[in-house]
Formats: sequence, C-alpha cells, structure tokens
Amino acid sequence: MRITKRTNIAVRLLMYCAVHEGRLVTRSEVAARCNISENHLAQVVNQLGQVGVLATRRGRNGGLQLARPAAEICIGEIFRAFEGKLPLVECFADLDNTCPLVSACRLRNALMRAGEAFYVALDHVTLDSLTCDNFDLYQLLAPAPCRQAQAMPRG
Repeated sequence: MRITKRTNIAVRLLMYCAVHEGRLVTRSEVAARCNISENHLAQVVNQLGQVGVLATRRGRNGGLQLARPAAEICIGEIFRAFEGKLPLVECFADLDNTCPLVSACRLRNALMRAGEAFYVALDHVTLDSLTCDNFDLYQLLAPAPCRQAQAMPRG
C-alpha cells in the first residue's frame, strides 16, 4: 500500500500545527519548514478545513491552526478523508476495473479486510500521540533560533 502525496502533506501540516499550538501559522512557513509546495498545501488546507480539523483565518494577520485539540484528532480519520475514496486495488473500482477474475477471486475479500485493518490500526493513533513529548520533532519543526547576535564579533 502506498500513501498519496496529499495524505503525507496533511499529516505533516497537522504535526506542524500541533507543534505550534496556540498560534496561527502561515502556509508559506509550513511549506518552507515541511518541504511542501504551496500549491499542494493549499489544496490540503482546504480539505482539512472541510473535515473540521483545521481552522483558517484570511487576511494580513491570517493563518492556520488546529480546529480541535490534537488529542481529539484521529489519524485514521485523516487517512480515510484523503485515501478512503481511492480503491486499494483495481478490482475495487467499479468503473476502471478490467480484471476478468473478479467473480472467482478469493484474494479480494482478504484485501478488503486488510484495508479495513489498516484504518482500524490508525484509529488508535492521535495527532497528540505523534507530537507530545517528541523532542526530535519539535527541534525539526521549531523556528530556527536567531544566531545573528552570536555570529557578530564584538569589538
């Protein structure tokens, strides 16, 4: 199973917002720190807003923040929102299915169960569990400290 780029971006964005809880973050800031194209990010922001996990504020002092506490955001919910409509395998797609074995395939049911087990496993993971006390993550996503004062020679 391969996760789509949008799902990957969604999780990175949510983790960034969780690390910066209590303040609005900008799309350009997230894009730069999380190595995401601003175009892709804009699409993901919109979808996360529709799901109700991200709040946005427009304007000069606008930005993004979590719409709910990180402990209430289930990663399974996020994956379902982005991946749930995509068929796991071709035979799950009603329109694009070209497999002639569908009527006799025994693997199809096993794949359906495996796909559901994947989401169930993610239902037990919250955004908070990914970020809380994750000091390495905080170091990666925290703003770079100002080193200008240290670098300037005195004299």
